[in-house]
Amino acid sequence: MTDYDLIIVGGGPIGLACAIEAQKKNLRYLIIEKGAIVNSIFNYPLYMTFFSTAERLEIGDIPFNCLAPKPGRQEALEYYRNIHRYFNFNINLFEEVTEIRKNENAVFEITTNKNSYKSKNVIIATGFYDIPITMNVKGEELPKVRHYYKEAHEYAFRNVLVVGANNSSVDAALECWRKGANVTMVIRKNEINSRVKYWVKPDIENRIAEGSIKAYFTSNITEIKESEVEIETPDGKVTIENDFVLALTGYKPDLNFLENIGIQLSDDELKIPSYNAETMETNVEGLFLAGVVCGGMQTHKWFIENSRIHAKMIVDHITSK
Repeated sequence: MTDYDLIIVGGGPIGLACAIEAQKKNLRYLIIEKGAIVNSIFNYPLYMTFFSTAERLEIGDIPFNCLAPKPGRQEALEYYRNIHRYFNFNINLFEEVTEIRKNENAVFEITTNKNSYKSKNVIIATGFYDIPITMNVKGEELPKVRHYYKEAHEYAFRNVLVVGANNSSVDAALECWRKGANVTMVIRKNEINSRVKYWVKPDIENRIAEGSIKAYFTSNITEIKESEVEIETPDGKVTIENDFVLALTGYKPDLNFLENIGIQLSDDELKIPSYNAETMETNVEGLFLAGVVCGGMQTHKWFIENSRIHAKMIVDHITSK
């Protein structure tokens, strides 16, 4: 069992930022990532464009050069691969942490699906993209229901229902429509989300206004069938023909994992983890949170650009003790 000063769970941009700070302080560290490097970004839609500009995605004072005003998924993957080439992180990819417990000597024992480790400190930087928020409706388990969207080609010339009105839903609806799909949207509220990218929001609103994309506002799916979907609308129940449902209703952190390792969550529906805002240390001494996972169900609170600072806060605290 290998001993470390710091183990970082999660190899996304914030996990990498934590490793950069650990290198600066000569800490013996290891990143453990259950998928590919920056795995969440890898799983984003192929042609996704970030809301942020390139410089706000930078880590380690390494410039992110981008010709377009906003970088896309491919450029971000290239940038973070180059970050790894530059810093040569100590990182184990495709290795999943299954248990973290603190022993009688106040040392963390980390168990994965491949190995076991010991560390004086642990950072959880696992993001929130792994667990979809389900609709809890009959038929949601059918193969035609997708909680992740990659690209539009397979939906071309088919009846596609997109659930939601956030960035991922709007991007999917527009891309599928442009590839020839018959697109319908079901939106719980009475408007497109105000957080939708400012250069995309007028596009989707105009497509809905002209009738190119059908939208049911203030509506919910009540049942999904093999070739139909039932929708409850303000004007009553509607049944439409359907081949695919893109239920892009958001994602959440692995809250059970956080609780199992001893982190306290708020009692309300937000499930915000307990941590010190100045050090990012949780109620478990030596166990820290970094990045979007800090927000619990408030997954729009933390982003790469405003949580990069967590890395330095945590490592400075560790090395000051």
